[in-house]
Amino acid sequence: MKKMIKINIVAVLMGFLALVGCSDFEEINIDPKAASVEQVQIEYIINTSITGAQQNPHVAERAFILYWKIAARQWRGNGSLATGGYSDGWSNDYYNSLSDWLKASYLAVNIADEKLEQGTDLPYTGNLKQVARIWRVYLLSEFADTFGPMPLDGYSGVNPNFSDLKSVYYFMLQELKEAAGEINLSDDAKVPEDLSKYDKAYGFDLLKWKKYANSMRMRLAMRLSEVDAQKAKTEFEEAVSGDIMLADDEVFKVKEEGGWSDLTAVMSREWNSQPLSATLNNLYIGLGGVMSADVLEDDLHASIKPANYMGVKYEDHLTSMTNDPSTGFWYDGLHEKMDPRAYKSFIVPGDFDNPNFSFYPSWTNDARTVKRNLVDDEGNVVVEIDATYTWNAAPLGDWGDKASRNKVATYTGTNPRLSQKFRQENDGRIFFAPWETYFLIAEASVRGWSVPISGKEAYEKGIESSFKYWEVEEHLGSYLASEEYNRVGTSVSWEHTTEPTSPVTMDYIDGYTQTPGTVEFNYPKNYLYKNGTVSNDLLTKIITQKYIAQNPWLPLEAWSDHRRLGLPFFENPAVDKPLINLPTLNASNFMTSQVSFFPQRIKYPSALENSNPEGYQQAVGFLGGDDAVLTPLWWAQKE
Repeated sequence: MKKMIKINIVAVLMGFLALVGCSDFEEINIDPKAASVEQVQIEYIINTSITGAQQNPHVAERAFILYWKIAARQWRGNGSLATGGYSDGWSNDYYNSLSDWLKASYLAVNIADEKLEQGTDLPYTGNLKQVARIWRVYLLSEFADTFGPMPLDGYSGVNPNFSDLKSVYYFMLQELKEAAGEINLSDDAKVPEDLSKYDKAYGFDLLKWKKYANSMRMRLAMRLSEVDAQKAKTEFEEAVSGDIMLADDEVFKVKEEGGWSDLTAVMSREWNSQPLSATLNNLYIGLGGVMSADVLEDDLHASIKPANYMGVKYEDHLTSMTNDPSTGFWYDGLHEKMDPRAYKSFIVPGDFDNPNFSFYPSWTNDARTVKRNLVDDEGNVVVEIDATYTWNAAPLGDWGDKASRNKVATYTGTNPRLSQKFRQENDGRIFFAPWETYFLIAEASVRGWSVPISGKEAYEKGIESSFKYWEVEEHLGSYLASEEYNRVGTSVSWEHTTEPTSPVTMDYIDGYTQTPGTVEFNYPKNYLYKNGTVSNDLLTKIITQKYIAQNPWLPLEAWSDHRRLGLPFFENPAVDKPLINLPTLNASNFMTSQVSFFPQRIKYPSALENSNPEGYQQAVGFLGGDDAVLTPLWWAQKE
């Protein structure tokens, strides 16, 4: 962008050298003590920024797991951000690391500019600059969507000024437009093949970078859909008319490794079993009408229950003070029908022969322990439960005395837990995938914007892309045609927009007396979207599918969609006891939905206020509210 404030290159370069150390630069035959603008290799700086942003286990544990994945309900992370809390230490660790990655991206752009101005550039220097600009936008968006207002003129060793989010978004969109447009795809401007190792995402495949830029521009344009609709439409339509990410081999991802480094798998820490969330569970159950018997191994089939079975009721041990439609019942088996991706994402308790079963934490026997008790107030056993081949997801929140009496609901070995394939060295952490491009096109179509294919085609291609990733393509045809509702009243078929009818009579068993009975099941009302009157329109379908597809790699994006639209349905935390960090959620309104029931952002770390009080006050002023977890961002729903 032509008006971008010039960075003090000498100051940033010195800071960067201190960050990466001597040995790194010696690898590319540069003496860091004597490094000048002419000597510094831009591709190495880009590599440093992309590699760092994979988040080493210390940072990933805080930002990716305890902030983004909890806020997005990709696992049942009780407490902390899910119920309005935060940690200043976690925020500070992530903020500092993100600032370092941004420093490197800014430096790469400015070094490229210096080389071009001085005439010391190489034929591909301009293209390296565009790659750095595109990557810088991603990092800026990560900052903006996590914290809010941010500096655009910082990262040079001096206290920066902060910009409001509208200015930040306008800047990012313009940068992506210019960078994509200025990439030179001619053979003469290609980055040499021997430098490809310095781009862990695309190996400096410039066409893929261009497609990534345009698809990311679509993502950021759509973020403005509810607050700046005309700008969103204009930017989106321009971006979608160019080269965009649509093919499986165009995924922006970086291969993860074992051990402890910036490239260590972001979900690798064993302490957290990452159990299935109630949000995902309610979306999965029944969606697509695929029979569990057609997905699961034969030895699990005997545990499959009828579709109209609600489970075992334990009213003294399970919370009822939440709008989770499945609450109050323990499911003592497997559901008859389930989105086939569910069993690939989360592994059934007791399925020890499954190659993706996670035995974390390895220093305990918790993952192998499937028998646990419900007890009374004195600790006496009321019921022993065997969770082998069962499927449950406990609502988060404060269950009061019921929590202490229930040794089953939140225990590691009794819950479906994240597949081991994501917890170790793997094919790559995904930052953007074709399914997102397709779902963005589908949403744009519903909004009446100009798009290259129909909304239905884009929607179904998005699902197909996700099914290919999960290797469940054999179920795609029947899934796309299904008119069966999940637990929140949404179906798959594009043409099927009939709203579900409540109540539905379901069978259950009283867990204390073993007496069978019936219960009236009611689909929940999502008051964050169209005041709870709609649960099966086209936009709900699109965002439901997008949300499922983004699990587990893109929690920040899933959280952003919920903040923007109130979709998909997120159940309220239980309030058997009040939640001090969610003061507006209480025993009188937990069946409704309000923005103030859900985290909206991360507070700035206290170190910012101490080190740059003027900038901090600017940032808070642009927030339009307190520096608090519950203050909505500019582009998000406000009530």
